[in-house]
Amino acid sequence: MSEERFRVLGPGEVRPGRVPLPPAFAVKALTGDTEGRFSLLEVTLARDIPRHTHHVADECLYVLDGELGVDFADRSLTVTAGMFVLLPHGVPHALRAASVPPPRLLQISSPGGWECYLEDLFEAGPAVLTDGALDPVKINPIAARYDIRYEESA
Repeated sequence: MSEERFRVLGPGEVRPGRVPLPPAFAVKALTGDTEGRFSLLEVTLARDIPRHTHHVADECLYVLDGELGVDFADRSLTVTAGMFVLLPHGVPHALRAASVPPPRLLQISSPGGWECYLEDLFEAGPAVLTDGALDPVKINPIAARYDIRYEESA
C-alpha cells in the first residue's frame, strides 16, 4: 500500500541505512522508499569526484549553496545556487567543489541505489583512497556492482 511509504523528515533528519554515512551525505529518500525508482540525498561535496560514467542511472543535481564544477563529456561549467544539471547515463562526468565552503546540493539518482553504493564505499574506508584522494583503480570493483566505471590513468 502506498500510504506505508509516506515519509516526512524534519530539518536535519536523515533516513537510516545499512551503514551510517558521514553528515556530508544526508539520505532523504532511500531506494526502498521509492520502490527502486530513485534515491535522494543532500550532499556537501567536500571531495572531488573523479571522471566516471553511470551506465544505468541518470544523476540529477540541484545546487542549494556554493558553486559546483561539472566536467561533462568534453566541456566544463560552474553550476551555482539555484541551478540544475541532468547527467544522463552513459556520458562521462566529474564533479568538484568550485567554492569555499564546498557546494551543497540535492542529488537524485534514477533508478535508485546511490546510497547503497555510498554505504559500500564508506564500509571499504581508506582502502579506496591513495594519498587521501579517491582512487579509480580501487573504487572500480565496488562501483562495478552499481554499473559505474571510473576512468583509470594509463
